[in-house]
Amino acid sequence: MIKVVAKAKLKPEVNPEDYIMLARELVAETRKEKGCISYALHEDINDPTIFTMLEEWENEQALEQHNQTAHMVRIIPELKKLRESGELNIYREIK
Repeated sequence: MIKVVAKAKLKPEVNPEDYIMLARELVAETRKEKGCISYALHEDINDPTIFTMLEEWENEQALEQHNQTAHMVRIIPELKKLRESGELNIYREIK
């Protein structure tokens, strides 16, 4: 199983609802994908300008396919425009 933690800090002038609207569309489309175990947007409790997408994928191939989908190619650049910074971490479980 592969886990992804994608964190975003919004620009100060960005309305968080604009980010949430785009991210919700991404979540809805991604959850339909083969190999997606879970995919959810989370808001930081102490800072409403920090959002984290927590993802679980069956394997690396599923994640690679996800990164090439039409909704990713369309929505991710729009989300990036709203971010001040971002961090992406991909994990493989150790057994």
